[in-house]
Amino acid sequence: MLVRFFLLVMWLLQCLPIAILAPLGKGLGALLYLLARERRHITLTNLGLCFPHMTEAERVTVAKQHFAAFGRSFLERPLTWWASAERYKRLVRVEGLEHWIARKGAPTILFVPHFAGLDMGGTRLAMEIDGVSVYSKQKSATVDKMLLRGRSRFGDQRLYSRQDGLRPVLRGIKDGYCLYYLPDMDYGPRDAIFVPFFAFPAATITGLSRVATLSGAKVLTVVTRMEKDGWKVRLGPPWQNFPTGDLAVDTRRMNAELEAEILQDPQLLPQYLWMHKRFKTRPEGEKRVY
Repeated sequence: MLVRFFLLVMWLLQCLPIAILAPLGKGLGALLYLLARERRHITLTNLGLCFPHMTEAERVTVAKQHFAAFGRSFLERPLTWWASAERYKRLVRVEGLEHWIARKGAPTILFVPHFAGLDMGGTRLAMEIDGVSVYSKQKSATVDKMLLRGRSRFGDQRLYSRQDGLRPVLRGIKDGYCLYYLPDMDYGPRDAIFVPFFAFPAATITGLSRVATLSGAKVLTVVTRMEKDGWKVRLGPPWQNFPTGDLAVDTRRMNAELEAEILQDPQLLPQYLWMHKRFKTRPEGEKRVY
């Protein structure tokens, strides 16, 4: 009964215009900032580790903006599940698609960092690109099902969990599917090395370099930015001189590309997923940061 009520509320929300959803989402984010003590602590800790030059007041400001972006993305996510293709194309615009078109048919990886618009952008690109993607299973089977619905209801999409490994992903790339890849979280020590993320070393998986090497794929960065009247997906040009054959160099390059995206646009800084425990995994003997 509770799940059905939740889905009903989500369905009703997607009927509302962005002009109403946006302030509602920001209000939800403000409430979460007050109530979600642990996530607030994680967010402020991450900002302190990555931007030690920030004052406490500056970190609090960015943290509140981050929660507002998260709240809005949560309330607008039902659009990925139920909005018509016509409405979705109006709300989520695409820039830089020519970079993918120029490589159509060639092995390609889209590097997709965890900005607030991750799912909004993924659903929009599914209208243009047949892709393969790796996802983390959610604790709630209902939420997991709806997230997969949003990523697969347009085009021809192949979705695999992280537990499936790289083999089906590589097969998908070989079959002509574009990889929509999200490797910028702390997934634990397996297949990870420590490289800097801004000012602090982070356990970072080496999958981007390994998949690019094994598949011969070029990498394009994809960022979805939240805007006042919707969202904008931007595809960048192919990375040059990647991979290099050095996992440490390539993995640091991935974090550096993400850092550049965050820093080049002040509005993107609070839209990154700072409430995630990015530095949860620590080298042996090093104390925890959360």
